[in-house]
Amino acid sequence: MKNIVILISGRGSNMEAIVRACAAEGWPARIAAVIANRPDAEGLAFAQANRIATNMVESRGKTREAFDAELAAVIDSHAPDLVVLAGFMRILTAEFTLRYAGRLVNIHPSLLPAFPGLHTHARALEAGCKLAGATVHFVTPDLDHGPIVIQAAIAVKADDTPESLAARLLPVEHVIYPRAIRWFAEGRLAVEGTRARLRPNADGNIEPQWLFGEDA
Repeated sequence: MKNIVILISGRGSNMEAIVRACAAEGWPARIAAVIANRPDAEGLAFAQANRIATNMVESRGKTREAFDAELAAVIDSHAPDLVVLAGFMRILTAEFTLRYAGRLVNIHPSLLPAFPGLHTHARALEAGCKLAGATVHFVTPDLDHGPIVIQAAIAVKADDTPESLAARLLPVEHVIYPRAIRWFAEGRLAVEGTRARLRPNADGNIEPQWLFGEDA
């Protein structure tokens, strides 16, 4: 039984999707804690309602190094096998990411390596992309890089705005992020160099590590 710790900064919709999938699909894992860096993070209430331990580690007014050290101490108190960034709006130090190397994952709202960083949907529209998407990846010291676990794409519509594109992509994120974490919980993910490899399931099958979303 693997312990999963989820970090959030706001409402945590991806966190909610992960919690629900873990319960519905009977993963060999438990959500050990949800930790926020903002006291007004709405997702804390959802976690508490689902009897999940919660912590708040305030990030304001601290150096990045001091905050990361305090955060790591709280995370480690829950003995995590996997740490999940779910809308956690902090850039983490290299020391932090290396501490959890191979057991720290993130979801980014673009088809990495395209458009790392912020304002991904606006940048995709400005570039004239015909597809947009999301990527689940293992976290490394390089921002929004690391071995890719699964990606999903949706078609960009002629009248899309950054807001409409984000809204259409979010339900797809809620599919691929829990799927990636289930694979980890099942012991089927391995990092080999710069790539994340997926081992076959009990039936000898390997699910696709990509999907085409709402318009498939």
